[in-house]
Formats: sequence, structure tokens, C-alpha cells
Amino acid sequence: MAMPEKHILIVEDEVALREMLAFGLQRAGYRVTESGDCAAARAAIADSRPDLLLLDWMLPDMSGLEFARALRRDDATRELPIIMLTARAAEDDKVSGLQSGADDYITKPFSARELAARIEALLRRSGDHEEKLIAGAIEMNTVNHRVAIAGKEIALGPTEYRLLKFFMTHPERVFSRSQLLDRVWSGVYVEERTVDVHIRRLRRVLEDHACEHYVETVRGSGYRFSPQAQSNGR
Repeated sequence: MAMPEKHILIVEDEVALREMLAFGLQRAGYRVTESGDCAAARAAIADSRPDLLLLDWMLPDMSGLEFARALRRDDATRELPIIMLTARAAEDDKVSGLQSGADDYITKPFSARELAARIEALLRRSGDHEEKLIAGAIEMNTVNHRVAIAGKEIALGPTEYRLLKFFMTHPERVFSRSQLLDRVWSGVYVEERTVDVHIRRLRRVLEDHACEHYVETVRGSGYRFSPQAQSNGR
């Protein structure tokens, strides 16, 4: 049986195969999102970070190898588990796939049982070591995406979660709106004022726990996350 509430993103341009994979994974109890190319996959990841990525090698806008490398360079997706799906069975191809950042490599055709076993094994491995971030009164578990302030769990939307995670891993540094768009929105086109909207949403949640001053506005420059800031430091 699938682990509860695990979200898998399938990036595969062959519609019939993608739908077959989605059907099987949904029956196994996974939540599934589908993308036909890397641009759509990037947007899907920005909207709701999956627990695991099934990534085809040959895609219309860029190769799965290039996309895997890009995900590994991004702080937000560096630890995202990736299984590469491909018809390339040569040893050199497998080495290239794994060196690009894929955690596992499965060649087509493959059985549904083999794929399910590999998915479950990779999800178990990725969940073996919880990674926690602590900044002031805020504690974040980056494995199960839970956030607590002073021991009390809080609810964040996916974008606010990514924004807070980025801030917590880059404290005391000033980032412009365009820099935040590049690092948090992962190349998805949105206007710069969108950053301000999500900053306000994040602050509203933090305000309920007297931590809204952690996110400082630096006039003319952007924003800084400062867990040591005083309550009037906005």
C-alpha cells in the first residue's frame, strides 16, 4: 500500500503512458499531478511541491537530464526524490541519469509492481532523516512540511511555506523582489507585486504568534528575514 498522502508528479509527454501511470498510482493511494513538459512541471512544483518526481528522459522542451540538474541546483527542490523513466538501457545512459541528480533509474518497459516497489523504497529512504530548520521561535520540518511556532503547529499555503523556508535558510540577507521571484517561484512568470501579496499573507500568519517582525521591509531594496529583530523592526 502507498504511504498516506504522498504526492507524485509525473513528467511524461506520452499521454497514454502518463495516464496509465497516473491511474495506477491513484489506485495505489497516491495523489498524482501530471505534466507533459518541463515548463508545466516547474509550474506544478511551484504550486504544490510533490514528494516524488517521475521524470521522462525525452521531453519536448528540455531533456529530463537537464531538468534534473536544474532541480538539484535549486534550494527548494534540491532534496526532491527523482526516478527517471527512459527507454535508454545502456550502462552509460544509466550513469548519466544518476549523475544528473536522479535517485533511481528505471527502463521502459517496466512492470507496475517494479515501479511501485521503487517508489515506496525511495520514499522510505527520503523520509528516514528528518531535516529541521530553527529560526527564533519558528521550527520547520522540511520532510513533512510542518511548521510550528513556540511548539504550536501553524498552517501555511504552499507559496508561503516555500517563502518561509527560503528565508529561514538565508537569514539576515536582503533580497529584492526579483531575487525572491527567481529563488522561490522557480522561474514561473508572475509579477513582482505578487511577492508583496505573499509577504503580507506570511506576516498575517506570523502575527498571530507575535513573529511578524521577523520579516523586515528594507526600503528601496526588498526584504530581510531577521529572527533577532525587535518587534518594531518591520
